[in-house]
Amino acid sequence: MKLIPALILMIIIGASCNNNKKVQQSTIVGTWQLVVATSTEKDSTTSTFNSKQKMIKIINQTHFAFLSHDLHNGKDSEIAWFTAGGGTYTLTDSIYTEHLDYFSDRQWENKKFDFVVKIVNDTLIQQGIEKVEKLGIDHIIIEKYTRVTN
Repeated sequence: MKLIPALILMIIIGASCNNNKKVQQSTIVGTWQLVVATSTEKDSTTSTFNSKQKMIKIINQTHFAFLSHDLHNGKDSEIAWFTAGGGTYTLTDSIYTEHLDYFSDRQWENKKFDFVVKIVNDTLIQQGIEKVEKLGIDHIIIEKYTRVTN
């Protein structure tokens, strides 16, 4: 009878290991367009991206950059904005770490952000914690991108 709980535990561990497959650098390199983004803080999850915005992330062998703006050429006062950032990154198995060297809001610069990434077909899913103490930011983000180019 003691064998059954141990067997169940081994199955759970094995299944969770299969979900954390290695992401090869060659598969993450390219241009990606953001399609869905959420932020969870405490017990509240909100969408942080909508159809009035466009964002791309460009990843090469050593660096990443992202560009985001509103689609109304700055004419919608609620969302008239442009942001950009970038820096270096490391990728170890499915752990993607961004070292943010440049950002429109300088208070985010020189920070490190760790994410778990998964690529399914032409979709990149990135999940992790963004924490910037000076700004009171501490939330979990999930972003889904579709591949634009390799």
